[in-house]
Amino acid sequence: MGAGAEQERRDGLYRDPYPLYERARRAEGLVFVPEVGAWLVARDEDVREVLRRDGDFSSANALLPDVAVSEAALGVLAGGFGPQPTVVSSDGAAHRRHRAPLNRAMSTARSAALLPYARECARDLVAEVAGAGSAELVEAYARKLPGLVVGRLIGLDPADVPAAVHGGYRAEELLFRPLAPQEQVAAAEDVVALQQLLDGYVRERRARPREDLCSDLASAAAPPGAGLGLEERHELVAHLQNLLIAGFLTTGALIATTLLHLLSDRRQWELLCSDPALVPAAVEEGLRFDTAIQAFRRVTTRPVELAGTELPAGATLLVAYASANRDGRRYEHPAVFDIRRPAGPPHLAFGHGPHACPGAHLARGQLRLTLELFTGTLPGLRLDGTRPAPRMRPTLVHRSPEALYVTW
Repeated sequence: MGAGAEQERRDGLYRDPYPLYERARRAEGLVFVPEVGAWLVARDEDVREVLRRDGDFSSANALLPDVAVSEAALGVLAGGFGPQPTVVSSDGAAHRRHRAPLNRAMSTARSAALLPYARECARDLVAEVAGAGSAELVEAYARKLPGLVVGRLIGLDPADVPAAVHGGYRAEELLFRPLAPQEQVAAAEDVVALQQLLDGYVRERRARPREDLCSDLASAAAPPGAGLGLEERHELVAHLQNLLIAGFLTTGALIATTLLHLLSDRRQWELLCSDPALVPAAVEEGLRFDTAIQAFRRVTTRPVELAGTELPAGATLLVAYASANRDGRRYEHPAVFDIRRPAGPPHLAFGHGPHACPGAHLARGQLRLTLELFTGTLPGLRLDGTRPAPRMRPTLVHRSPEALYVTW
């Protein structure tokens, strides 16, 4: 099979992985998926077991790219900051060290303190949309709001947020989408520009700290009075880049995908408009039904048995949170999107165990206020029937519609 045909098969799988998940949940043991070179962990109990046992199932390969980066693009990246272990790709003591400042920065109290700013930004964006008569909500809203919020958390000047968001999306494209050689180079240049932007903030906040996450990280990176060495700057830029990308790509995808499912079922959209008390349930159903982070890779650190399948050390797993969220052993009618679903077992949209997402409260808050504002301001919102049907991006990370054209 040629490279183009292989990529087409993978894209088809990524655009709609749910039939594969269903087959894997019914199978005995684990299913090996050649398109991703990994054993698929699809059942809720097995996913939870892997996520609890980080000593046996390491996150070291969690951020490995889906595509090969060209030598020319690697040459460009060499002029920036090289890859460093982050909270996503580390385990044990290293993971706890990386995670500690994030837990403090994204505590429930600090996340709640950010939500008034998020609501103010969301009101402005919805007002811009409402004045137009029609819109494409991915670009006009879903990608903008989380960037502004995570930028505020880190301490970015609002004027720098668009460049930071652009660099984050380019990093995702470079690692997870096949690009022409020159486009890979251009994407790498955008990634290096993002790293340089963040490095400038790190050095400035080390000298003149403020009340923001960048200052917290920079202050903790070296003893008082000492300068930041290149190694410390590398690590800080890696942490900030990871947090920035995870913060706005995941939440933006969550917002766009939940709006898509609500608007695709007119009855549920109108029900939500007529009963705002259903917003919290709609948030949780959006998270469960079609979560932004479909899956992460893990690698076995020793020979283990999982779900009756014997795995050697070094085996790659694809741990599918989204599949677990549709496991019929845990949820009734799991393939149905229903905002009136009774409260039930917790879903895995934000992971489980040591790597559970520290930004869950902030992501939920942004989706909640989004649904409140759109249902209250634009109850007549509907998919634009004159445009092609929404199509999902071919990726298992940051799953969302490529575009969401609406009218009212």
